[in-house]
Amino acid sequence: MRLKALIFLPFMAMPAMAQEMVFSAAATESCLAALDETGDPKSCIGSSANACMEATPGGWSTVGMGGCLEQERLYWDARLNAAYKAVRAGAKSVDAEMREIGASAPSQAEALLAMQRAWIAYRDASCDYERSLWGGGTGGGPATVSCHMYLTGEQALYLEAQLVVN
Repeated sequence: MRLKALIFLPFMAMPAMAQEMVFSAAATESCLAALDETGDPKSCIGSSANACMEATPGGWSTVGMGGCLEQERLYWDARLNAAYKAVRAGAKSVDAEMREIGASAPSQAEALLAMQRAWIAYRDASCDYERSLWGGGTGGGPATVSCHMYLTGEQALYLEAQLVVN
């Protein structure tokens, strides 16, 4: 019994080693910082995932791509959530001011919530379609995560732009 455990032990550690990712959001942040006023911040989406795939052993495998893309998706999701909270707070403040002066303007906070809910449905349907294009192949997983990453990044940038405007 002990011999079986010793033979099996090295194989148990292999998947963990193969999946150690080298992810940093630095490539995306550097790309965004280097943009001038004519640059499109959307062009920076995916920079850190690509750097991760380059730096991670096996990063261009299906598992590696999925992991690196997911890490950048999480980065953009955190930015999106922070921007959404800030935009929502501003919208609630404007709504309160409008109520105070008796204006009949539509609620910004309610419109923002409806927009975000519609965007989530759009994102999910778009990425489900993207996955379907792979016909059940293994590339469907990374393609789906990539779709979520790009659309989440775009939405985060859109909401962050609302903070600059308002």
